[in-house]
Amino acid sequence: MKKIAVFTSGGDAPGMNACVRAVVRTGLNQGLEVMGIKKGFAGMIDNLFIPLYSNSVSNIIQKGGTILQSARSDEFRTKKGRAIAYKNLSEHGIDGVVAIGGDGTFAGAKVFMEEYNLPFIGVPGTIDNDLFGTDNTIGFDTAINIAMEAIDRIKDTAHAHDRLFFVEVMGRDAGFIALQSGIATGAEAVLVPESKTDIDNLISTLKTNYEKKKSSSIVVVAEGDDAGGAFEIAKEVKSKFDGYEIRITVLGHTQRGGPPTCNDRVLASRLGIAAVQQLLNGEKGVMVGQIHKDIVLTPFKDAIKYHQRINPSLLEIISILS
Repeated sequence: MKKIAVFTSGGDAPGMNACVRAVVRTGLNQGLEVMGIKKGFAGMIDNLFIPLYSNSVSNIIQKGGTILQSARSDEFRTKKGRAIAYKNLSEHGIDGVVAIGGDGTFAGAKVFMEEYNLPFIGVPGTIDNDLFGTDNTIGFDTAINIAMEAIDRIKDTAHAHDRLFFVEVMGRDAGFIALQSGIATGAEAVLVPESKTDIDNLISTLKTNYEKKKSSSIVVVAEGDDAGGAFEIAKEVKSKFDGYEIRITVLGHTQRGGPPTCNDRVLASRLGIAAVQQLLNGEKGVMVGQIHKDIVLTPFKDAIKYHQRINPSLLEIISILS
């Protein structure tokens, strides 16, 4: 193996740049040439390859987003698109690829490998933390800290005006961000896709708090909750209980931006190094992850098929402490 490539794909996550940096400098340290592919699979088709050197990744470890950018690619879903991608990879002499992203990224890499047998190693980069095979994904720690800080601020104004706030956080169909930030901010309730939402039970909790003279309440809603988003749930609650003045805040993409936390920078650096090492060890079609502080390898098919599960005891913490 003489030359490798690295790309980021799917939704950006804080820490992706730290991972790119680790891949590049580890590759160079091992005597490899390293190329970056801009805009993910789309860039693989559009021939957006750039050489990366040590100074190419200087001063990026603290930056959010991704210097390689990211994009969706419908063309890569076709055999013709993948054939063009393989042609470009071959012309650049790429012997192996590090793919930083989520399950969609790994699904694309898996299909590509089945057709062309070019080694891919995946690195879990998504704020959702829903990938099987790692305790945390790159970007998750930053996302929950951003959500926590925002909810803390909202709680101040909620208390000042005796208001009930519904705060919607990201996570697609996973409730990890909602649950962690909800516990950390003392939310009265957390609604997540992994647990069926009982609106009547939520209203009962809010009424009890109101009768106890609680001056405010915070309900954290994961965007993929089965009862709908924050606006739909707030509307239903208001129709049955009007004790509090209700406000709604959707945190949205603020959770993806900004400098990554120390934990995300360290995790990204460690996984980036491991990805290159595993390519050199002859591994392919696996995701590198960290479980109980150890580096583990999970086949793409398992990382895609299974999802990390929420610990039920964390849901119980909310009801006990609220």
